[in-house]
Amino acid sequence: MKTRRDFLTQAPLGLLGAVVASGALAQTGETTAPPPGSPGAFNTAPPVGPKLTAATFAEAEKLQQVTMTEPQRAMAVDSWPTSMAALLERRTGPRKVALEEGLPPATTWFPAMGQAHVGPAHDRFVPAKVATTPLPAKDEDIAFASVAQLGEWIRTRKLSSTRLTKIYLDRLKRFDPQLRCVITLCEEHALKQAAQADQEIAAGHYRGPLHGMPWGAKDLLDTAGIPTTYGAEPFRHRVPKDDGAVTRKLNEAGAVLLVKLSLGALALNDIWFGGQTMNPWLPQEGSSGSSAGPASATAAGLVAFAIGSETQGSIISPCMRCGTTGLRPTYGRVPRTGAMTLCWTMDKLGPIARSVEDTLLVLNTIRGTDPGDSASVAAHLDYDAAASIKGLKVGYFPAWMKEAPATDLDRAALDQLRALGLVPTEVSLPDWPYDDLNLLLFAEAGAAFEELTLSGEVDKMREQTPDAWPNLFREARFLSAVDFVQADRLRRKVANEMARVMGEVDLLLVPSMRDEMMVISNMTGQPSLTLRTGFVEVNQVRSDWAPDPRHPRPMLARPHRVPYGVTLIGRLFEEGTLGRVGRALEQKVGVAGERPPGF
Repeated sequence: MKTRRDFLTQAPLGLLGAVVASGALAQTGETTAPPPGSPGAFNTAPPVGPKLTAATFAEAEKLQQVTMTEPQRAMAVDSWPTSMAALLERRTGPRKVALEEGLPPATTWFPAMGQAHVGPAHDRFVPAKVATTPLPAKDEDIAFASVAQLGEWIRTRKLSSTRLTKIYLDRLKRFDPQLRCVITLCEEHALKQAAQADQEIAAGHYRGPLHGMPWGAKDLLDTAGIPTTYGAEPFRHRVPKDDGAVTRKLNEAGAVLLVKLSLGALALNDIWFGGQTMNPWLPQEGSSGSSAGPASATAAGLVAFAIGSETQGSIISPCMRCGTTGLRPTYGRVPRTGAMTLCWTMDKLGPIARSVEDTLLVLNTIRGTDPGDSASVAAHLDYDAAASIKGLKVGYFPAWMKEAPATDLDRAALDQLRALGLVPTEVSLPDWPYDDLNLLLFAEAGAAFEELTLSGEVDKMREQTPDAWPNLFREARFLSAVDFVQADRLRRKVANEMARVMGEVDLLLVPSMRDEMMVISNMTGQPSLTLRTGFVEVNQVRSDWAPDPRHPRPMLARPHRVPYGVTLIGRLFEEGTLGRVGRALEQKVGVAGERPPGF
């Protein structure tokens, strides 16, 4: 079985220099102006670019899988500088137009693909009623309480935001040397926000369930005057002037920014310029990525909740590793203005917490549109914790449930959903090469970090392995524009298939680390909810990186018990259904409250 890392390292490559426009016209040799009324013609631009030979194209053909005859190569040698290189001004120079950071492509991906009505018909947000409980005596017990419970204590003034903020600040300082999840601690900023929250609440100006709530931001969310480093050496001194859209929404809700949390450099895996972020449940291994810090810190009770991001697995994977709950919203549900761009048509921001309903509380605050994100959608959110889930159809892929990476816990979750009144329903997808879609990811990422690559700054990044971004960015420069369009067309076919599947069921239950669904659901923009459903034993340290025979993963002296979870995939903009089903499953399995030993 291929791993996700295989997918990221085996996508087809092509050499842009071998692209030939079938409609190009040969140069006529005319030296005078054409007669009035003559149309423009291809292949008439001034020649630019490097000197070419037939051997240039012969070598390029090996990558592009195009075969030309000697006369055809000779024609290409003569015409490429005037027909194709002339279109590549950003390569040949003088690069007259700057493409500023944050400028999206003109083409925008809309998962609904033209459908007028997708998702709920109205807004409804009715969380579960929070039980009246006394404030625990121990700071540790307060730190691990749910966002909903913390919010109720703050609302009723049993707990001040300032005290809660100090509890988390103390834990961040105490445990970060072990976990390496902190990039920037925002102590002064947090205490100021907490004091303001306390003053407002005391005056009767309560803003809602996140008022006074300390949170951590994956360090790709812009924070005005506070470094936002992307976890990468070339950006470690980057300080934005403005808050990103999600940061601004949380500020308006009265939340307290505690810390900028680590991410794998430029949102890949769990190694950043400060080292590797570790898993609280098994500190010998990384926390997975790229939302490494948000998952690690949330699991260890260092923040009330965190904001992570996912392009392909960056919320699901670290939540699986660290036993947290991650909600990856529908593409377009949460505005990404002021967040690092890796892939314009795939990037998504979402909450990481310690319980299902907490993720919905956060989503309800950060959702919406923003002028800076052309893909953001003003879709309704319908969540009623008390609404029945009986009779909902939960789809599953029979073959996937019988083979790795599925475990007995995946199969048990299906039985547990059946016991809750859901109707397990077999579904299927065509046997297509879904990993081919990763060409789109590589091409967009290569474009997003073009300047970093061409300037050589990418060479300063710590990881220079074949499956790290520096190599992938460089290789992406050789991808074919034709291949990109063909992959984009495949994406539409895949989205049509997912629309068919989701028309047959209300949600899907899938093994969280199933590669095909990781690719498919991120490409189509489906929402997902990953939650802990039990524990498994491992005897070897796990890694996001491709296997390296020179540095094998360490074996553990004894089997180690670690969290394990399943993933629910929803219909577009139906996160409320995921929340209702996920909350019921969470209550049935009863393992969400267990804490990592030593924290």
